[in-house]
Amino acid sequence: MIYFDSAATTFQKPPAVAKAMEEALHTMSSPGRGGHPAAMRAAEAALTCREELAELFHAQNPERVVFTHNATHALNIAIKTLVAPGGRVVISGYEHNAVTRPLHALGAEIHVAAAPLFSPEEVLASYQRLVVPGTAAVICCHVSNVFGFIQPIEEIAKLCRERNVPFIVDASQSAGILPIDMEAMGAAFIAMPGHKGLYGPQGTGVLLCGDVQPIPLMQGGTGSQSLQQEMPDFLPDALEAGTHNMPGICGLLAGVRFLRKKGIEAIDHQERILVSLAASGLSALPGVHVFSNGNKGAQSGVLSFTQEEWDVEELGEALARQGIAVRAGLHCAPLAHQTAGSLATGTVRISFSAFNTTQEVRKFLRITESILLSKSE
Repeated sequence: MIYFDSAATTFQKPPAVAKAMEEALHTMSSPGRGGHPAAMRAAEAALTCREELAELFHAQNPERVVFTHNATHALNIAIKTLVAPGGRVVISGYEHNAVTRPLHALGAEIHVAAAPLFSPEEVLASYQRLVVPGTAAVICCHVSNVFGFIQPIEEIAKLCRERNVPFIVDASQSAGILPIDMEAMGAAFIAMPGHKGLYGPQGTGVLLCGDVQPIPLMQGGTGSQSLQQEMPDFLPDALEAGTHNMPGICGLLAGVRFLRKKGIEAIDHQERILVSLAASGLSALPGVHVFSNGNKGAQSGVLSFTQEEWDVEELGEALARQGIAVRAGLHCAPLAHQTAGSLATGTVRISFSAFNTTQEVRKFLRITESILLSKSE
């Protein structure tokens, strides 16, 4: 199988990830649940993972690196901490349902900073118009999960600091691929999954917490302050009720170490080469429309396309039968498709990781061309 669906999850993991998870199963219990060796090994591994994540993302305090089940869990904590029911929120035109559904559940007053694809200047201008006094939070995905559009989060963060509005970054498609500096941005929260660009397993996520005191989504045991019936008021305990996923955390640590050794810049460079090659090849095929920025620098390792004679779901299934794993449809991001004009059709999406090659892209292009020609014959 040629796997081009890393925007969903990086299916291909470094061997060290599975090894670390198996070792955790055999040697660790739960952190904070005793002074015996199995609990202490778990506590040490969890702290090491927090420390390496804090260093990678320039977070000041490892204790404010919180483990979550996934990015959606992390975003729900961030949103529900900052946005009261009916509160005013400004979001980009490319947000995932992990942002929009919690906001709709709160009955939030949502203002969309809509702008054309691959136009970061217009995105920023739209935020500048909409971020006004009384805004409870600004939210922006760093990279669109549908189109790979890199949004200007550093400039948006600066705007939020100037206007004293909390900023939430959804780094689901950028963590481990693009540089992220928590301290420099001064974001209230940065949310990310462990199972995409960090090369950890599914069921892991991270919430980087700034100066805002987060509100727990769940209450329960933490291994600390057991006598009191309120959740601890300090991090990470305040947000980590229940038993930790130690195999997942250890796998995440191994994934982070892999990407740090390989280098974020190197991974980003490789993925952009693959996107450029795929976009060029697809554009040459009959009836194909590619959502691409060429080589202008505002696109990461995610690429969407359509073909005028094919339903995107049918084309995705045809590729799957030929051993090519892609994602077709709306990608849990109808707002992004509405903004880009593809809501009626959806797109076929290909997305890359450090394990993909130019040879795989060329084979994908040959197979795609063969599929398209078979329908026209």
